[in-house]
Amino acid sequence: MDYSAISHDPDHPAGTSPWASPRPTQTTFPTSSINDIPSDPLAPPQPPYDAASQPESSLPPGEEQTESPDLSERLQSAQLGDPDYHNEQSQYAAQQQQYAQQPRSQLPARYQTGARQHARPAPLYKVQAKITSLERTGKKDPILRFDVHTNIPKFRTTQYRDVRRTHAEFTKLAEHLMSANPEAMVPAVPPPLTPAGAGTEEDEIRVKASMQKWLNTVLGNEVLMQDDEVVLFVESDFGYSPVVRMKQPATGMRRKVLKQFAPPPDDTPELQNARPVVKMFYLGSMDASHKVDRVVKGRRGLGLAESDFGVKLGQMHVQETHPGLANAYRKLGKVIQTVGDYHAVQATAEATTLGEPLNYHSSDAFIVKETLTNRHILLRDLIQAQQVTRSKRAAADRVKVSSSVRKDKVDEAINALDEAQSHEDYLTKRTHRVTSNLLQEKRRWFDRTTNDLLASLREYTLRQIDAERRTLATLESVRPDIRAIDSSGGLSRLGRESHPTVRRPNLGSSQGPKGDAWSGIPRRSEGLGRSMSGSMISPTSEVDEEVNGQGKGRVRSPSGVSTTVEEDDEDRLDARNAASRLATSTF
Repeated sequence: MDYSAISHDPDHPAGTSPWASPRPTQTTFPTSSINDIPSDPLAPPQPPYDAASQPESSLPPGEEQTESPDLSERLQSAQLGDPDYHNEQSQYAAQQQQYAQQPRSQLPARYQTGARQHARPAPLYKVQAKITSLERTGKKDPILRFDVHTNIPKFRTTQYRDVRRTHAEFTKLAEHLMSANPEAMVPAVPPPLTPAGAGTEEDEIRVKASMQKWLNTVLGNEVLMQDDEVVLFVESDFGYSPVVRMKQPATGMRRKVLKQFAPPPDDTPELQNARPVVKMFYLGSMDASHKVDRVVKGRRGLGLAESDFGVKLGQMHVQETHPGLANAYRKLGKVIQTVGDYHAVQATAEATTLGEPLNYHSSDAFIVKETLTNRHILLRDLIQAQQVTRSKRAAADRVKVSSSVRKDKVDEAINALDEAQSHEDYLTKRTHRVTSNLLQEKRRWFDRTTNDLLASLREYTLRQIDAERRTLATLESVRPDIRAIDSSGGLSRLGRESHPTVRRPNLGSSQGPKGDAWSGIPRRSEGLGRSMSGSMISPTSEVDEEVNGQGKGRVRSPSGVSTTVEEDDEDRLDARNAASRLATSTF
């Protein structure tokens, strides 16, 4: 029997055995694969990996049986000289070569280790700044101290501690960013001083909060954080000044003239309609801030007049012979003087919570309007560049079809056309970039401005409610003294002749710890007007002692709001009792 058909080694017709001795011509034992030796002699050989993890599409259907044919059939075919045996061998070799050339994506996922190791997400660059303190020295420009943390490669390190910058340097940075980045809406820098007054706690808190919000907005912008001046602003050791001084695309008279023309054709309706809205908001907020300033000025004048009137009214008790009326003059004068102080503080609160936010949003809207105007100027430049390109192309076509062609004329026309085309391409790409970024910036600005204005209006409303409640409680504190001028009820009778037989000795305050008795809304627990209440002047202790000494069960609360120990339902000041008192003759 000839086994040469299945043996390729002339020295070993039966194949290489792992236990065979070396031949005389060999110096070492023959190498063998460890996978050929089963761990258990009785166990069948295991595949190199689980068959269930193989993809079903790795082999064509119907070839699973032909991949490992029976050895006896192969030997018999080879012995009988079957001609298909050699074709089968070549087919197997072609299949092995085809499987070896398959891409890695068709292999199981656990064998594709290289792609997963190299696929890393792109780093998210960010810059974070936190203001730590505010320094004021007289009337000089305040100094802001803050810490910076970043992972942008442009910076020398990742953390910067105790960076000191003046408010004027923040303004310089904002002006540069507005000129160098026409595709971003840079927010206006908040003022260094608030109407609360320099040196007060509320002023420091508001300035730090507003500057922190400005830093978060600027450093959170993907375009502005990549500006080189931001790196210089943080890393500069001795102050900051812009290295490259950028200017607006059009300034002075040219800018004013361009604004008089109709806006250029715009293929983005959202930005086209945004500029008129922003301009109306700018003018409306500026007008509203001016009106609030006039209201604040008038309220401060009212407070001064009330304080002066209270002092003069209190001095009338010296020449008054009636003891009850003299006491009423003294108490009423002090209460009116206190109300005047309350109105002065209320005017400051109005200017702080409403006037200043309106003024800031007006300046911020002006910057947004000018940014959209710069885009219109860019669109005009693009239209002009397109016209120049068309004229240069027409000139080149005329040279092309002319009968006498000169080399210098041809070169000049080609160079002019290439220059015009390159300038047009540059303006086209820049316009697309500016438009796409301004769309996102406009939406963010609308949301940010809406939220800030709503927060300012809410704070203004709560401060006004708190101030009015304090004023009402102070005025109600003098009511028992007016009733106690004489036995008939004093000034409460207003000259009426019929006297009631029974007086209501206990009149509760409408502003108690449970809230407003007229509206039924409970008083808020948190101190919304903490800074305002700290500067308010409460009624004097003499007034409180004499009011508490009336013997009518009224006890003054520490906040200056009169309350009752036990309020009777008939003596409560609400809408029902007020209607019943007005309907009877015992009021």
